[in-house]
Amino acid sequence: MYPFSTHAQPKTGALKSPGPALTRRVFVGGGSGAILASLQGLSQRADANETAPASGYRIGIYTRPWDAFDYRIAFEGIAAAGYRYVGLMTTTVPGRRVVITPEISEEEASQIGEEAKKHGLIVTSVYGDFFTGGGLEPAIASLRRLIDNCRAAGARSLLLGGTGNPKLYDLYYEAIKACCDYAAEKSLALSIKPHGGLNATGPQCRKAIERVGHPNFSLWYDPGNIFYYSDGQLDPVEDVTSVDGLVREGMCIKDFVMSIQEGTLRKDVWVTPGKGRVNFPAVLRRLRQGGFLAGDLVVECIDRPDPRDTEILLAEAKAARLYVEQLVAQVLG
Repeated sequence: MYPFSTHAQPKTGALKSPGPALTRRVFVGGGSGAILASLQGLSQRADANETAPASGYRIGIYTRPWDAFDYRIAFEGIAAAGYRYVGLMTTTVPGRRVVITPEISEEEASQIGEEAKKHGLIVTSVYGDFFTGGGLEPAIASLRRLIDNCRAAGARSLLLGGTGNPKLYDLYYEAIKACCDYAAEKSLALSIKPHGGLNATGPQCRKAIERVGHPNFSLWYDPGNIFYYSDGQLDPVEDVTSVDGLVREGMCIKDFVMSIQEGTLRKDVWVTPGKGRVNFPAVLRRLRQGGFLAGDLVVECIDRPDPRDTEILLAEAKAARLYVEQLVAQVLG
């Protein structure tokens, strides 16, 4: 499901720096006017107990770097690293690999949200997916349960992975289309990201979003995945020009490194943002030009030579937060 790598991380010293100030490193139409009005500014809306950041961007981190542990350990590390916003992604919990699934109860999802609050965290994004093996109606029912669980956990957006199976392509996006209004009624935004297969690039994602054709379905950009799934051949600085008007909710802050070792291509996204090949300032500036003026910037991966070394995870998570803070200041300044 995810581009995990078991290879040693290649050296990055010779890679181009993203910028001197960072030392470390159309819309498709559709839907009624009422729906459009209710969704306008969804990515900028603050919860009742939340003050929106002056920059318009909420800086968070997913649970993924701590997914060798239970999500509660992730919450502890995320809070200790100085984050206020958390995205729920992978974890180590008996019976599942992601924090929120359609199969868990709303009560359990609500408890997860409450656990985040205990650590001073606000759940902003959930990565999840739904069952597509039984036809359209079961797929719709599964996605509706996932939507319910996301809201029970207090999330504002659901990030879906897309499908790489051509036989399921129409069913997958028909199910999303059928659930867009339902999610909008619950103030939950739906999105996909570049994730390989049939949604590996900006143009492929545009095709999927236009296939659904609903204002509550957009693109969550992931520059690291643009590099990863193209084997380093497609630069997100180039790809991002194809997604104007599609990115409204957020972006995964994910970097990428690649090397040739003993004749073998080795690529990795387990790198702290700012240390790899992604030119984040250029990507964010182009996204702003395309309309992404506010939303979530959520770190997905960091340096992780040992997934169970909590001290390194903490240090790299802090470094990632500082990098993204500097990134926003540079781009807005």
